[in-house]
Amino acid sequence: MLDAVSATCKEVTNVDISPEQRIMNNDPKRIIDDAMQLEPAIRAFIAETLLESLDFEEDFPVSAEWQEEIQRRCAAIDNGTARLVDHESAIAQLRASLA
Repeated sequence: MLDAVSATCKEVTNVDISPEQRIMNNDPKRIIDDAMQLEPAIRAFIAETLLESLDFEEDFPVSAEWQEEIQRRCAAIDNGTARLVDHESAIAQLRASLA
């Protein structure tokens, strides 16, 4: 699933959009209704992009080292080299290591 989302998102970001298509209706309900007609992977990409845009301001200071680490981890996820583990597996691994 993640590979499909990544592939679809890359396709979305590489699409040429005409100036006419760039004109956007500012009615939030219409935007949501239109977005709901898109494929799930594209909706996920849009949702992620919108959520990331809300994280612009820092809630607390982060050292340069942590910023680099965060960027490294995000890049690993984006390029598919990170090994992602669901929370059930992570908890099971932690419990096993503590037993």
